[in-house]
Amino acid sequence: MKRSAALIFNLLLTITICHGQDSMTDLARHFLSCLQGNFADYTKSGKMKWNEIEAKRTEVWQAWADANRAFEEDKLPALRPLTNTDTLRWALPDSLEPNAVMPFYYGVKGENRPDDGLPLFWYIHGSGPKKHEWDTGYIICSRFDDAPSVYFIPQIPNEGKYYRWWQRAKLFAWERLLRQSLLNPEIDAKRIYLFGISEGGYGSQRLAAYYADYLAGAGPMAGGEIPSTSPAENCGHIGFSLLTGAEDYMFGRDLLTARTHAIFDSLELSHPGEYRHRIELIADRGHSIDYTPTTPWLSQFRRTVNPKHFIWEDFPMDGQYRRGFYNIAVTERDTTGGNERTRYEMTIKDNTVTLTVDRVTYEITEREPRWNIPIKHNKYYKQADRGRFTLYLSEEMINVNKKVKVNVNGKEVFHGKVKPDSQHLINSCATFHDPLRLYPIGIEIELHHSF
Repeated sequence: MKRSAALIFNLLLTITICHGQDSMTDLARHFLSCLQGNFADYTKSGKMKWNEIEAKRTEVWQAWADANRAFEEDKLPALRPLTNTDTLRWALPDSLEPNAVMPFYYGVKGENRPDDGLPLFWYIHGSGPKKHEWDTGYIICSRFDDAPSVYFIPQIPNEGKYYRWWQRAKLFAWERLLRQSLLNPEIDAKRIYLFGISEGGYGSQRLAAYYADYLAGAGPMAGGEIPSTSPAENCGHIGFSLLTGAEDYMFGRDLLTARTHAIFDSLELSHPGEYRHRIELIADRGHSIDYTPTTPWLSQFRRTVNPKHFIWEDFPMDGQYRRGFYNIAVTERDTTGGNERTRYEMTIKDNTVTLTVDRVTYEITEREPRWNIPIKHNKYYKQADRGRFTLYLSEEMINVNKKVKVNVNGKEVFHGKVKPDSQHLINSCATFHDPLRLYPIGIEIELHHSF
């Protein structure tokens, strides 16, 4: 009898899902196909008037939400108190990591629900026994003075030498977390914070450089990453806090933290107001420090969605690249000759968009003497002459009533009036999954030897 009931339930569920997909719009089906791994640009042009953009944005985001509802995957549950310690789990793809299941705690601290949504704090733990580290993380996160807030507290799926938070299966989880969180109107899309302790400090520093365009702030603690694995240039426009014990000598954490401090100071000097940071070596402390100052400090920051200047070093994380960053979407990378990294710098001033695009190489100039870990590098830039990308723009970034000029590596590639097209709203939605980055303007740029 129980078996029959289960069969009937599964049949009804299948019928419901199929009916739901039959009733979806063509646009929602396109988004669903992208979510299922068949990512492709939407090529049907849809010209609009400027006063129609907001209505079209709403339509596109609704189709995106419909596609996500129909997409068969583990979902974040409805928000409930963080005091509910039922273990939730996401199974990660075997193709990325065999037998990887990520347990997590997820819930709300505090009673109030702000009108503009709750901040999301995403915490990753250290590298001790994972169950102990996870439970400790839950306890300390519950005590931090940052309510009202939402917390996502995962346990790393497996353990082992060189097993890290930034490897591919975990990237899959983080991108699901960001995508589903940005779909939840109860979460403030401008207040997502990433932080962690020890191995989670290393991980949060790397991931901050990788996902900075989604973050309001990042707060690694008791860490200190190698500068080449976490390019500080990418962390413009977020609040960045790094606290490490001055006597935390293991793996050169003290020296790496000091080096990170010097790099951020230099960037802030060159770009005032963009690289807001608090990086400190805590006197008389080793690997154990006071963790409580981090989230209250981060809480003061809000995400800058469309900066008029940013630097992006496009680098692979465990061999995986981002599709884009801020308002740039890469369609073709130049990986000739073993090239792995490309640096984009964008500035918008007086309706002129200026871009420099360079290949990046590193040369190690100093190593930590005890652990032979690279501490300092020289960076070398060579003008890129291959690759393709889309420059997205919105009516908030430029004056659409005037001509727009785009210069790339000193060459004018566009000069004229821009026209909105729903095609760009759709493709930017599929690329960034972000309600605040639905762009009505897209300019395709191909780099040539003549640039």
